[in-house]
Amino acid sequence: MKKATIALLIAASGLVAAPAMAQKGGFNGPDSTTAQKQGGFVGPDVASTTVEEAKSMRDDAWVVLEGNIVRKMGKELYEFRDASGNVNVEIDDHVWKGLSVGPNDKVRIEGEVDKDWNSVEIDVKKVTKA
Repeated sequence: MKKATIALLIAASGLVAAPAMAQKGGFNGPDSTTAQKQGGFVGPDVASTTVEEAKSMRDDAWVVLEGNIVRKMGKELYEFRDASGNVNVEIDDHVWKGLSVGPNDKVRIEGEVDKDWNSVEIDVKKVTKA
């Protein structure tokens, strides 16, 4: 009797959970085929910012930079360069996600401006090869 009750409860929970598992999230509009598969926004991407522009932005502003990581300066501190200048970027070890890049590889970094009294740094949340 107990086995039949347990089997009935498991089957019933599967029926209740099935509609929730079938739901798809994200934006559904023009060019939304990817959103239907994975969820999320599909449309124009964030415009890239230059290092020069990033240095004048407010603290915690979100930036996307394209350029090169030219050298390692500390444990998780690197020098990033684009056509407009250089800025220090902090990239935590887990952000790399196995990606290997060298000074000649063009990368796209996404992160937040971190301003102190007399310095600007980018706290990187995502790194990809461009």
